[in-house]
Amino acid sequence: MKTMHVLLATTLVGLAGAATAAPNCTIALKANDQMQFDQKAATVSAACPTITITLKHTGTLPITSMGHDVVITKTADMPAVAAAGMAAGAAAHYLPKGDARIIAATPMVGGGASTKTTFPGKKLTAGGAYSFFCSFPGHSAIMKGTLTVTK
Repeated sequence: MKTMHVLLATTLVGLAGAATAAPNCTIALKANDQMQFDQKAATVSAACPTITITLKHTGTLPITSMGHDVVITKTADMPAVAAAGMAAGAAAHYLPKGDARIIAATPMVGGGASTKTTFPGKKLTAGGAYSFFCSFPGHSAIMKGTLTVTK
């Protein structure tokens, strides 16, 4: 009977370890009409074949006055990409077309809408300095966070 308890305990510990070892492959954010993401930090694994970004706009204001998206860049590139996005204008959804500094970006959405996008995990390096932000004009000053990338 003692051997069975040890075997059961070992199996449960192994299962618990397997559950915690699964890489996080999703960045799930909510944004509101007060220009806030619900999180200031997110963590994903570079080991993920594909990383998914989901965004739910919990506000009610339209895309033209309070649109939100999620853009991922290296932290050092964020200010320049945000400025280039403002220059690109509304027709380009405030993202500079073809800008290689943009690792990933969701479509812009208005209040009550949701969106998502995926990108290859290999675009990120474990330990690299990454940020996420909203590219709507003026939003990146406060709608931003740190993206931590693990192995």
